[in-house]
Amino acid sequence: MKFPFLILIFSLVSLTVSADKPVKIFNELYRPQFHFTPEKNWHNDPNGLVFYKGEYHLFYQYNPFGNEWGYMHWGHAISTDLVHWEHLPIALFPDNDSKDKELCTAFSGCGLIDYNNLTGLQKGEEKTILLFYTSQKCGQRLAYSNDKGRTWLKYEKNPIIAFDETDDARDPKVFWHEASKQFVMVLYRKPNNDDKQKGVSFYTSQNLINWDLKSHLPGFFECPDLVELSVNRRADDKKWVLFDGDGSYVIGSFNSEKFVPDSPKMPGDFGANYYATQTWSNIPESDGRTIQIAWMKGGEFTGMPFNGQMTFPCELSLKKFTEGIKLVRKPIKEIELLHEKGEKWENENLIPGLNKNLIRGVKGDCLHIIGSFKIKSADSFGFVIRLDKKNNGTELMYNVKAKTLSCMGKSAVVEPVDATLKLEILLDRSSIEIFANEGKVVMSSCFSPLENANGLYLFNTGGEILVEKLEIYPLESIWEKEK
Repeated sequence: MKFPFLILIFSLVSLTVSADKPVKIFNELYRPQFHFTPEKNWHNDPNGLVFYKGEYHLFYQYNPFGNEWGYMHWGHAISTDLVHWEHLPIALFPDNDSKDKELCTAFSGCGLIDYNNLTGLQKGEEKTILLFYTSQKCGQRLAYSNDKGRTWLKYEKNPIIAFDETDDARDPKVFWHEASKQFVMVLYRKPNNDDKQKGVSFYTSQNLINWDLKSHLPGFFECPDLVELSVNRRADDKKWVLFDGDGSYVIGSFNSEKFVPDSPKMPGDFGANYYATQTWSNIPESDGRTIQIAWMKGGEFTGMPFNGQMTFPCELSLKKFTEGIKLVRKPIKEIELLHEKGEKWENENLIPGLNKNLIRGVKGDCLHIIGSFKIKSADSFGFVIRLDKKNNGTELMYNVKAKTLSCMGKSAVVEPVDATLKLEILLDRSSIEIFANEGKVVMSSCFSPLENANGLYLFNTGGEILVEKLEIYPLESIWEKEK
């Protein structure tokens, strides 16, 4: 299948859009076609996620000098639909004119809108966008924009929380706590350089400048996030979810000063490449979603001009199951904006040895697969993805007896519901994201398939399955000509 690979035009030095530069086509072998990547160089954690006047801002850890970690800046992109991204110039540079690989570089943080000008930094009609970030070994700092995020200034009285050499404090997440009418900062810390105390601290503020430490909760490491979600979408039943750097989470209660867990820490993703989750702030009430993205840590992009990619944005919710309340994560509905003409099957009974590959006509390296499978007498079933002419590919398999879903060397227990397993799969050129049973179990992994290996095979062994419904849509590229 063919994709309309459009063009992006950048300045090779500053990433500033420039019409007189040669065109750059985002069409390399392992270039994701609907997951975010920078044009070139290393990137990792998503930062500063904030919505303002129709634009979703995505900042990210970025090394403008090469494909390795270090010399952290904040790269910047915007989107009107969380799918198509426009690259903007670098937003944050290291502090104190640092040229060091780590000292005073711009580590992770968050974004917020200062609607009431509490900081006094607003100049003009636009509300001030605030970026809270860690200046590594130089304290927690603040930057701001008065022109919808196009240019950035550093707060002249930085740091807002001083560096402490006996601590490893970083990755602030700031949000408004409605019940207590104040702002909360969640900050990773290692007090007294004690590994046993690695965890998250909770601060409060009335003005976004002066912060008071309220409590500390050990047992967490890096990139915290804290969000309130409804259980089963009921407005009268809400819980707080505290995320760790690896995407694992704890459900509990929070009173603006202290988090009290109601659950053990649970894995947020069972795949090989998932880290540094963050959620967007300031999503309009009319939308109401909590939207999360993560860095696909550890992915390999051999021969590519860039190193790293983000997951596809997902909507979070809490759902009550027989074993307790769990986080559910599903791709945002905007994925449908990329759908090309697809194929559908319903009520197809598959018998091993008698059926040819039901989906043999499907080819492609970017697909959205949505299926519901009734387990009858099969021992296993699944897909072989990115199949080549020698029948080599990447296997995604469900073992019926063990109740395990496996892919890319990782596995997770998935309990069928009424003998049915639902799968939603996002396949891009260098990643597979699998959402089982409507997002109860998620597996996010990177991979490097062979060039021109675009086949897809649906198999079952040992007995029958019923394909209750299966939809497969080719996905078009998100990369359009930059404005």
